[in-house]
Amino acid sequence: MTRLSININKFATLRNARGGNNPNLIKTAIDCERFGAQGITVHPRPDERHIRYDDVIALKEVVTTEFNIEGYPNERFMELVAKVKPEQLTLVPDSPAVLTSNAGWDTIEHKSMLTEIIAELKKHSGRVSLFVEASGKFIEGAAEVGADRVELYTEPYAAKYNDDTELATFPFVLGSGLAHELGLGVNAGHDLDLENLKNLKQNLPFLEEVSIGHALVCDALYYGLENTIQMYLQQLK
Repeated sequence: MTRLSININKFATLRNARGGNNPNLIKTAIDCERFGAQGITVHPRPDERHIRYDDVIALKEVVTTEFNIEGYPNERFMELVAKVKPEQLTLVPDSPAVLTSNAGWDTIEHKSMLTEIIAELKKHSGRVSLFVEASGKFIEGAAEVGADRVELYTEPYAAKYNDDTELATFPFVLGSGLAHELGLGVNAGHDLDLENLKNLKQNLPFLEEVSIGHALVCDALYYGLENTIQMYLQQLK
């Protein structure tokens, strides 16, 4: 079964809107796991507009499933990773200005930098994953720089899903197959939801993990958190 890792950034956004500690991120992470999540994902950004660096340290003490930290490998991020030592690191090429991840790594242009950084990060993490588009050259590049997995950037899939499901899915079938042939694990994330998740799972036999945050939190407003997590798990069976 493909694992469901819940990105809890949006819970932190809600907390930060009013100050204080409501919702409590520690309780949120514990409850997500109790309701069936098989991983917790956080993405601390330099301006700490949602997850704060102190949150990451505190969450490490309570997360009992896989702890996945996403982020751009600047100096502060590297220091955090060395301290927390998560089960998985997912490197994204975000600039500080973007609202959410909107592109994958160019593993060719940044080959030298990524090779050096991944070698360093493997001292502190069980696994390093690279956020990439479903492009053969970038997936091949991920293998060359030493990544353990790729996380396929699925916004293009989600955007085209309702217009032409088969066409939307096809690049990800090819990309996941190539990653598997190269010995890379396959994750996926961005704009996955209750409408498009099942099809992706059915067509990507090597899909090991999905990271979902925004859509799941929105659904939880209507269905409740426990019920929503179970609904997402059903799509992955």
